[in-house]
Amino acid sequence: MDVIFGNLDLWGEALGNTLLVFVFGGIIALVLGLIVGAMRVSPVPVARAVGTGYVNIIRNTPLTLVFFFFVFGYPVLGLPNLSNTLLGILAIGIYTATYVAETLRAGISTVPVGQAEAARAIGLPFGQVMSLVILPQAFRSVVPPMMSVFIALLKNTTVAAGFSIGELAALRATINDSHDRPGSPMEVLLWVAVVFVIMVLLMSWVQRYLENRWRIAR
Repeated sequence: MDVIFGNLDLWGEALGNTLLVFVFGGIIALVLGLIVGAMRVSPVPVARAVGTGYVNIIRNTPLTLVFFFFVFGYPVLGLPNLSNTLLGILAIGIYTATYVAETLRAGISTVPVGQAEAARAIGLPFGQVMSLVILPQAFRSVVPPMMSVFIALLKNTTVAAGFSIGELAALRATINDSHDRPGSPMEVLLWVAVVFVIMVLLMSWVQRYLENRWRIAR
């Protein structure tokens, strides 16, 4: 246990950065994915084309390259300076949004077409049809796959360690470089794995809770 209690300051900072990237990256992914998912089923051909292009380009690009572009390519564009942590949040959020969009699109396809037609028949525009009729039902049907997307997002935060973002996966190098810190690299990696397992189990519990709650609501 010395590897933890002897490095509590480093563990706290690393866990905080991991949760920071996960939470704000997840918010970006959910909001952007919702927009792109709606575009993918939009009756407007241009919106469908833009949504399809975004998903196909970003989803088929390795996450490491997306991080590389944001961390190293963004400063070259002459835009306002941002920290590596913020750039990492943008990278992982924009990347994960493609999976959120496709998961939502699959959920939308489970809603009977007649409900959308009935909503349009009473004069609701496309935006209200989606927000009031389609999406509430689609979200209920995609809880398990959507949670899988966010579990993958949590694990993908480890990619940030390779871009000078001090999250959990970077602890091995940080502690190894500090010779006065207790713990071998293997011990650090094992404890990092334990922390991730605990966080994934918590997310699985949230998934079961939402499934049971919304099943009763139906």
